[in-house]
This record gives sequence, structure tokens and C-alpha cells, in this order.
Amino acid sequence: MIIYDVRSDEFRAFGRIIDGMDTEALLDALEKVSPCPEDGTVYVPDVPELDSLPVHKFLSEHVYGGLPVQIGYCSGTNYKLNCLEYHKGSEINISPDEIFLLLADLRDVRDGRIDTSRVKAFRIPPRTAVLLYETTLHYAPCGKFRTIIVLPYGTNGEKPAIKEETAEDKYLWGANKWLIAHPDTAEAEAGAFAGLTGENIDISAFV
Repeated sequence: MIIYDVRSDEFRAFGRIIDGMDTEALLDALEKVSPCPEDGTVYVPDVPELDSLPVHKFLSEHVYGGLPVQIGYCSGTNYKLNCLEYHKGSEINISPDEIFLLLADLRDVRDGRIDTSRVKAFRIPPRTAVLLYETTLHYAPCGKFRTIIVLPYGTNGEKPAIKEETAEDKYLWGANKWLIAHPDTAEAEAGAFAGLTGENIDISAFV
């Protein structure tokens, strides 16, 4: 599998790098609040110790145009694709570690299904703030990592109790979280829509 650099032209359809933002205090705080499991990952959507930092106001005003945001983390060890998700609103990833993101384009989804051959892998250098567009399908980073996750406030909270009325509703998995799982995953076993076809990508041999 080709691992593209995040500053390559291949990344331009999926997101952009946020330059000039001071992330030192944010990453220092991350080291104190986040574990880093050797097997699997842990995700906490909103962490008071991170929300209280001055960068929270900067992100809300200068990146999200005044919308309320939440700062959480995803940390652990992972090398598989497993699922793809998207949100209404961009997501920011910042890590003190080198991470790898497996990404695809929401516009390639047909009837909730997408083949994993459409997925591209990107290397993100340490301390690089990456914004993923809301049309970018993504999931947990790959590697051994601690990663800041910034999203519109309330994202990844409890799934709203709604009656399925639209085509999109079948893969709503949480608040502002639409999830498409590979059949060979715990998420699919738990009831997530199994719309990923092809192999469940594993990049452990490439990084």
C-alpha cells in the first residue's frame, strides 16, 4: 500500500494543514490526561482539562467560525481500518506522535457501501495539525499514538432516538456520527451498518 505524505497533492481532496497555531500547551496536557493502550484504542470526546486551555477559544473563533467545539482525544495502538465514519463539520487531529490516517471520499459511497480499495493512507508528522473536511471518511488513527480530536460540540455523544426515515439514518451511530463498518469488526457485531466491502486494510507491514 502506498503511504502518501500529508503535504502531497493526494491529500488536498481530504483536508488541509493548519499552520501557525500554537499547540504546545494542548499536547503537554494531552500527555497528562490520556493513556496509550498497547492493544486497541480509547476515545474520549470532550475533556475539561483540554477545553480549559486558551487554544479552545482560538479553535472556536478562527477555525470553526464561532461555533462551539469540543476537544477530546483518541489514543492507543491500531493498524487496521475497521470502519469509516463522517460528521457534519470538520475534524481536527493533532498528535505529538507520527500517525497514519486511512481516508476515503464520502462521495464514493453508494447506498451506504464503499469498497476499501478507495481508501488512501497518509503519514502525518508529529505536531502537525490536520483538518479533515466533512466529506472525508476516516476512523481511528493508525500507529501507536496519542491524538487530540477537535469536533463541533456534541459530536460522538449518545445516538438520538429517532425513527429511521432517510437512507442516511441506517448508519447513524451516535450524535453527528455516521458509521460504515467492515463486516469483520466488533462494530459490525454490535449492530453498525456493515457497508465496507473488500479487505479490512492492515498497514502494520508498511509502517
